Amino acid sequence: MNKIRIAPSLLAADFGNLQRDVEMVNSSQAEWHHIDVMDGVFVPNISYGMPVIKNIAEHATKPLDVHLMIIEPDRYIKTFASLGANILTVHYEACPHLNRTIQAIKEEGMMAGVALNPHTSINLLADSIASIDLVCVMSVNPGYGGQKFIENTFSKVRDLKALIHEKKSKTLIEIDGGVNAENAKALVETGADVLVAGSFVFNSQDPLATISQIANIANV
Repeated sequence: MNKIRIAPSLLAADFGNLQRDVEMVNSSQAEWHHIDVMDGVFVPNISYGMPVIKNIAEHATKPLDVHLMIIEPDRYIKTFASLGANILTVHYEACPHLNRTIQAIKEEGMMAGVALNPHTSINLLADSIASIDLVCVMSVNPGYGGQKFIENTFSKVRDLKALIHEKKSKTLIEIDGGVNAENAKALVETGADVLVAGSFVFNSQDPLATISQIANIANV
């Protein structure tokens, strides 16, 4: 089995001690820093902008997994590449010309990800899956951390895994929202490759130990 990647979501970090929390992830068993960018238009929340991401990049020693929850993401592809993003994920619902967007991301040397809201069918990716490096399955409604995991995610991941196999693609499946020690193993068994955990990690008494707990559960 391939190693399951853990990507702590910095949206749940302590913004007053962001460098400390980035360095904690650097020293943990996590593989990526997950960075949620929200514009207050595509989702009903605003997170952080370019200066904060630049600061994160200066201290991060692991890849930046940047998730754009914004309208017109094409306008900012080059900007996020220059900031140091290694993976750039856009929402299917925000991209009228998805294949063009995917190619633009790859041309900047980043992995291209596509996120799906809970109500969006994975069948809409049938024509594009072979060119997508990562599909981010939203297991909560995007916009806020700390939400309850949507149980239908399991069947959605199974269907997505079947589509990936059918198209002979190497696309990774990332789960974003409500991931914890109770559902991590089941998500991996269903087909997940990357687990994003925010509140469960950063609200714990010992985030470093919590990351290890998820990593150990996921990689048994």
